[in-house]
Amino acid sequence: MHEYSIVQSLIDSCEDQAKQNNASKVTKVVVKIGVMSGVEPDLLQTAFDTFKEETICHESEFIINIQKVKVFCNNCQKENELERLEYLCPECQSDDLQIIDGEEMYLMQLELE
Repeated sequence: MHEYSIVQSLIDSCEDQAKQNNASKVTKVVVKIGVMSGVEPDLLQTAFDTFKEETICHESEFIINIQKVKVFCNNCQKENELERLEYLCPECQSDDLQIIDGEEMYLMQLELE
């Protein structure tokens, strides 16, 4: 379960940011997870809840925003979000697509005190 190593890295980043900003605790952590990232949101939530207890994040709210797959069609030159993981342009049905979002996980926001 790689969610545990992801959470450890996330908590390390939170601690680093708190130190850089002279904060004593993290009150909110917001992440964005792409549907193609390979990260399971429920497992990530469980891992965060498990590991945060002895850290600067022990009282923090953990918010996960799910990012659908965004594509750019090289055929019709339009950007769309895919409703299903079916790699065809919703506009012209071309499969000549570039994925522009939805494959990554990002730390989007921290609230510190």
